[in-house]
Amino acid sequence: GVVFHHDNARPRTILVTREKLLQFGWDVLPHPPYSPDLAPSDYHLFRSLQNALNGKTFTADEDIKSFL
Repeated sequence: GVVFHHDNARPRTILVTREKLLQFGWDVLPHPPYSPDLAPSDYHLFRSLQNALNGKTFTADEDIKSFL
C-alpha cells in the first residue's frame, strides 16, 4: 500500500486532510514539524525518482510497480 510521509505542518494535519488519507486507505508516516532531521524526500534518490516520474500518470498500482 501507499505510505504518506509528511512533516506535520498544519495543511497536512487538518481534519479534512486526515479524513481523505483514511478514505484512500493510506498509512501515515509522520515527521516532526521543524525537525532538523532529514526526511526521505531530502535524499538524492527521491529527487531522481521525482524527475523520472515527472509528467507520467498511472492507472493501476501494477503499472507503478512495473515502472519502478
